[in-house]
Amino acid sequence: MPCYFYILYSRSRDQYYLGHSCDSLMERVRRHNSKHKGFTGSTSDWELAYFEEFDTKEEAYFRERQVKSWKSRKRIETLLSEGSIG
Repeated sequence: MPCYFYILYSRSRDQYYLGHSCDSLMERVRRHNSKHKGFTGSTSDWELAYFEEFDTKEEAYFRERQVKSWKSRKRIETLLSEGSIG
């Protein structure tokens, strides 16, 4: 089963969320948009902006940590502009 590194975007918060999962991406986005405690639970307009597929959860997690270490919205937006989600 493939695993993913993904980036979500919320228009209302004008923020990105970076994560990884081995679940269906559409199911994962649905859960992020449900009311729950945590960073994404306060709004329900998260949209999948980008993803990369990996063979293992460890690889997807490594990529998440790598992109988070950039601490740069501009670099994330450059990544988004270079990739596509379909």
